[in-house]
Amino acid sequence: MNRYIKPKLLRSYFINTTRSSTTAPEIEQNEQVTIDDTEDALAKEAEIEKKRNISRLSKAHYDVMNGRRPYEEPKHIAHLTVKFNRKMYGKYGAASGVNPSICWPTQKDIEEKREFEAVAFPFTIQEMIATAAQKRREEQLKIQQRDNEIATKFAKLEQWKKELQEKMAKKTAEVEAAKIKKERLVEEVRRHFGFTLDPRDERFQQMLVKREKEQKKREKQARVEAREKLMIAKLQQKKGEVAEKSSE
Repeated sequence: MNRYIKPKLLRSYFINTTRSSTTAPEIEQNEQVTIDDTEDALAKEAEIEKKRNISRLSKAHYDVMNGRRPYEEPKHIAHLTVKFNRKMYGKYGAASGVNPSICWPTQKDIEEKREFEAVAFPFTIQEMIATAAQKRREEQLKIQQRDNEIATKFAKLEQWKKELQEKMAKKTAEVEAAKIKKERLVEEVRRHFGFTLDPRDERFQQMLVKREKEQKKREKQARVEAREKLMIAKLQQKKGEVAEKSSE
């Protein structure tokens, strides 16, 4: 505590001593000096104010934090643009020192804006409303068509399920028939040899292949005969129809 009290005491003592020893001519001289040192006093005040700023911010940032324009004089070419000055006036108002007339667009700006809008927005509001309404109608129509398609497919669901079950049953029956056919052929081969023979035996495999070929041949012949019978029946039916027409 004594370190801070002693300078204050010395300062008070020095001031009192100076006042008591000052004569009238010296007072006039001091007054003259005070008038001449006005700029020094302002500089000293500015220095004191600078020392009070303990934020370590730059002057521009410090002014912004305290609601003042960051730059009194342009520091960059961007500070000379209309956009920057409009921004300064919009934020700080008359304190910015900007002429408010620049906030209004010039005739050239208006023409450029109109030209841009004519290219970017070529349609009128009524045309855009009509286009949006047409787009909504088309989207609604697509939704309706999709709903109808789903409803149609849902109505056929039971039929499709039935067809799938029939197809699966047919496939199962074919597999079962092929299995029975295979077992029958194996049994025929065993009867041919007259004794039990391992199915992996080469003789058994050869005879099995032979039996399968014979079976396929018989099935093919049966299909041919069936087609011939069907063709003969159709010809007879056609012949009968021709005879009936000729008799009429």
